[in-house]
Amino acid sequence: MSVVKHFITESIKKTEIDEFLQKKLERAGYGGVTISKTPLGTHIVVYAMRPGLVIGRGGETIRELASILEEKFKVSNPQISVSEIEIPELNAYVVASRVASALQRGVHFRRAGFWSLNQVMEAGALGAEIVISGKLRTERARYEKFKAGYLVKCGEPSIKYMQRAEVHVQLKPGIFGVRVKIMPPDAIFPDKIKIVENLPPESEAKEAEATVAKTEQEPLAKEENAEEAGASGKEEEREGTA
Repeated sequence: MSVVKHFITESIKKTEIDEFLQKKLERAGYGGVTISKTPLGTHIVVYAMRPGLVIGRGGETIRELASILEEKFKVSNPQISVSEIEIPELNAYVVASRVASALQRGVHFRRAGFWSLNQVMEAGALGAEIVISGKLRTERARYEKFKAGYLVKCGEPSIKYMQRAEVHVQLKPGIFGVRVKIMPPDAIFPDKIKIVENLPPESEAKEAEATVAKTEQEPLAKEENAEEAGASGKEEEREGTA
């Protein structure tokens, strides 16, 4: 197998695992998964709002998930750990699921979009974008975009920090898609200038040493200037007498 095919198959497998866990752990407030290979096997971290539902009574649910991932998706020795989502409003999967469930309950798409956008921005996000697409008002499909804050679309910050999620929901007019992008508050931008008001401790210590050395050198410089002035005065007197 070539390198390109290897990465394509791995990406497809990760997407299938993500979709399976999203359906399986919907009640637990599923918020995404990270998969990394280790020498001992495959380490899988599941993010959820209610970790107790993912673990199950006595670890029954998490053992069932491990067996399904190993048999169905051919994951070698899966080691699953669960991490709780501290701020659900800053997780793209949670926000997209909330918008989808609101649409399923019959809430107007604009109300659901603006309500979720305001929640995300109040939680401290730097920027957010929610796109709802489908047969919103007519028989012809279109999309509606709700955007606020500072959202970078390209470059390293977009790849490294931006959270993305896409959820589909079946309604009477057809399938609706909800796409969410969130820029978290801890994102670092290379073009953002930060003004430092207070000097770091090392710079303050160096500045204090420099001021002390300067104050010690000032009296010596004054004495040297006075001696030079006295010597020049004596020379002028000698020249006058001569």
